[in-house]
Amino acid sequence: MKKVMLKLLSAAAMVGVMASSVQADEAAMAAAGAEVFKRCQACHSTDSSKNAFGPSLIGVVGREAASLPRFAYSEALKKSGITWTEANLRQWVADNTKLVPGTRMRHVSITDPAEQDYLIAYLKTL
Repeated sequence: MKKVMLKLLSAAAMVGVMASSVQADEAAMAAAGAEVFKRCQACHSTDSSKNAFGPSLIGVVGREAASLPRFAYSEALKKSGITWTEANLRQWVADNTKLVPGTRMRHVSITDPAEQDYLIAYLKTL
């Protein structure tokens, strides 16, 4: 019985360590993403009450495109029907004019998949 309990406790400890490791990895990715986001912050706010030249990016992951009030989106983005999934965000930051021809946002071109991973991890924290 003691051996079974020790094995269960050991397994539970490993799960706890693995969960902590995953959380640490996510935090490190988000921190790296905050660095990548510095390219975006000239135009985008991380304050939900403020839009800048571009809309606030608070809650952007999973949000419908062109859906924030108080921001004048392009007709192209309004008609895009896009939801900001991870896949769409990757396409957008890689080549937004290819994803939505006629958008007003200038092309950013973050094509490195690792930088995209970091940026999306950061955006998920907003």
